[in-house]
Amino acid sequence: MTDVTERPAARQDPVRRGSTINLRVETETRDLIDAATSIVGKTRTEVMIETARRHATNVFLDQRLFVLTPDQHDAFTHALDNPRPAGGRLGALMKRRPPWEA
Repeated sequence: MTDVTERPAARQDPVRRGSTINLRVETETRDLIDAATSIVGKTRTEVMIETARRHATNVFLDQRLFVLTPDQHDAFTHALDNPRPAGGRLGALMKRRPPWEA
């Protein structure tokens, strides 16, 4: 006879096992997502993960990637090559010794 408190070992497949994210959304939003998933032939989870991942990647790219026209590039490099003199507070900040050099 098996002990009632005995449970099967949890699956420990680190490649396939992921974290859970629970979301509460309005019914209309869920229905909209479900309609889109049926068009692309994917599950709600797949669409939501792909969309969240794409958005997160774009957030990082927006902080690191600059797409400029040739004229904008020329103005940008000119500004880098010819910075305005540091004013009051910025000048004082630039003269301070960084904490990692103290």
